[in-house]
Amino acid sequence: MILERKISKVVIAYEDRLTRFGIETLKKIFKAFETEIEVINHEEKNPKEELVEDLIKIVSHFAGKLYGMRSHKYEEVVEGVKKIVS
Repeated sequence: MILERKISKVVIAYEDRLTRFGIETLKKIFKAFETEIEVINHEEKNPKEELVEDLIKIVSHFAGKLYGMRSHKYEEVVEGVKKIVS
């Protein structure tokens, strides 16, 4: 619908609800098609906090695929990464 210019604004609660990564790229694409992204709840984070969250999300995603979201190994991997990057 955005590519057809049928939508002028997309309203989301948090940026990560639209995409885990690349929100700035999406904003540029949407802008090219005259569509605005409005984020209702802004969380101010410093670059280090954002990087840590991104790394944890990446590890969680791949660990979930490898081990299953309910496995103990998945939880161990995610907790290990949280300890390392925090």
